[in-house]
Amino acid sequence: MAASCVAASELLNNIKQISVLCPKASYAVRAVSTSSPQCHAQLPQRARSAPQQLVGVVGLEIHAQINSSTKLFSGAPVRFSAPPNSLVSFFDASLPGTLPVLNKRCVEAAVMTGLALNCAINRKSLFDRKHYFYADLPAGYQITQQRLPIAVDGVLTYSLLGGKKRNQVMRKNVTIKQIQLEQDSGKSLHDDVRSQTLIDLNRAGVGLMELVMEPDMSCGEEAAAAVRELQLILQALGTCQGNMSEGQLRVDANVSVHRPGEPLGVRTEVKNINSIRYLARAIDYEIQRQIDVLQRGGTVQNETRAYDSKSGETLPMRDKEGLQDYRFMPEPNLPPLILYEDNASLPTGIDACQVVVVQKIKEGLPELPSVKRDRLVQTYGILPEHSFTLVNEDGLVDYFEAVLKTTKKEPRKVIGWVTNELLGHLKQEDMSVCQSPISPSALAELLELQETGHISSSVAKQVFQKMWRSPGKTALQITQEQDLGLVSDTAQLHSICQKVVDSHPDEVHAIRSGNKKVLNKLMGLVQKETKGRADPVLVRAILQKKTS
Repeated sequence: MAASCVAASELLNNIKQISVLCPKASYAVRAVSTSSPQCHAQLPQRARSAPQQLVGVVGLEIHAQINSSTKLFSGAPVRFSAPPNSLVSFFDASLPGTLPVLNKRCVEAAVMTGLALNCAINRKSLFDRKHYFYADLPAGYQITQQRLPIAVDGVLTYSLLGGKKRNQVMRKNVTIKQIQLEQDSGKSLHDDVRSQTLIDLNRAGVGLMELVMEPDMSCGEEAAAAVRELQLILQALGTCQGNMSEGQLRVDANVSVHRPGEPLGVRTEVKNINSIRYLARAIDYEIQRQIDVLQRGGTVQNETRAYDSKSGETLPMRDKEGLQDYRFMPEPNLPPLILYEDNASLPTGIDACQVVVVQKIKEGLPELPSVKRDRLVQTYGILPEHSFTLVNEDGLVDYFEAVLKTTKKEPRKVIGWVTNELLGHLKQEDMSVCQSPISPSALAELLELQETGHISSSVAKQVFQKMWRSPGKTALQITQEQDLGLVSDTAQLHSICQKVVDSHPDEVHAIRSGNKKVLNKLMGLVQKETKGRADPVLVRAILQKKTS
């Protein structure tokens, strides 16, 4: 059943302006799903039967900064937040007589990314000059790949969680038109107080991969899930660190609306969106804005817009009615980029270390996120949504599997500790998995104490809290020091249970009348008396006997 990409409350208030239809789904990424517009509000019957509703069409252009120690065409180092203009070579500053030297690492990163996205790798690609004037582009042109890029015709498969229980995996595809290598520009720092602009060329010449996605998506939720999947793939490959807050992954969204079966509408471009959450919001706002314009009888302008995260709106930057002439021309200082299929295809006398061999890169591809999620579900029997949580958090899969190696506890029980207790504490204190004060082996020891009946589940959570605050102490030490082990003395438990039964005659009567659920209340009272240290199996057996 189709669903609206706008919030349910907004939909009901504007029922005559039904807009974007998008398949029912939720983000594969929990951080996105809790803060972005959802695509699962149910449409009223009369809205579902309305013919030819306007729907959104979304395509993306993504600039991914290549994870390389030096720039694309110079030996200048790459480092975030370095002092202004401290990482600039003569070539980056476009001094006369300087020439570009192609960085092999950047080429290999582009090939690896293309292979992971099922692209066709062009054995011959070309570099071009794209001319435009801007203060932080000292050469007056950007070296890119306009005519023949390094990779084309790929597919990104991403997943969303949907269904009634939100655990049904829905797979979707978006076509990757091309991946091209290009150099980044510098950065303009505008000083409004002094009415001047300062230029920092540290970023000038940094290697980028531009990934152009076809308009195969229909709402912000799908675009956000696709970008998150791409981010995970790039991080798994090591070709891009994917930190959007540092500008390592920058997204431009091309958004339009049309009626199915009719030509695509006039598109707008929302530039430089720097978070996945804002991406979803910006696209959904822009879709609704365009629908509102058309329903009022207006015309959507072909323009570039920016997203204001404070107001939640897109704002016009400049129009694109006049086609800018970039005067593309072949880059005269760079020969065609030639790649080789395997070592057997190398010409005589050429060292394999000096060229890029596609087969060698293909053999070094790591386990990709989608494959890892499927493996986790099949190997450990965990739920699909848990596999998303594990994969989406850097280092969490390794942590989970390390715990399983040293405990006999079932994976389905371990996953709760990892995704709820551990991850919850990490999020609360804004820490990464590698910063956890509780190691996998320490957590495994705690779970073993619970599994072997030495401590109850409630006590285990108490011990976890104490381990978090005292990283040097083990679960066994804490349990012994604070006498938290299970009370399994039969005589003592009989006495406590008898006290609880005697003081709650109404509950005992209810149990004897057939309401067996009340027994859980009595068990809770016994646990309260023992501070959670009573053996629940033994307590239940004693209470059943005393209330029968």
